[in-house]
Amino acid sequence: MRIKLVIEKSDDGYVAYPLGLKGVVVAEGDSYEEALAAVRSAVQFHVETFGQEVLEEAAEAREVFIAETEASIS
Repeated sequence: MRIKLVIEKSDDGYVAYPLGLKGVVVAEGDSYEEALAAVRSAVQFHVETFGQEVLEEAAEAREVFIAETEASIS
């Protein structure tokens, strides 16, 4: 099964997480490839631990958009 992921780059490295998975799975790495490998392993462990039903919502994320907006902060 293919799962959509978000991989964010920050000053400290990369953070990766899957979209639509039931439960929380977050991984990190010093490089894009390390974060990708870590989140792949974390997703596999999550499914083995909690069962296939955690993947049900992941199939719903057909398209992913990243947008930017402004917000007033008081």
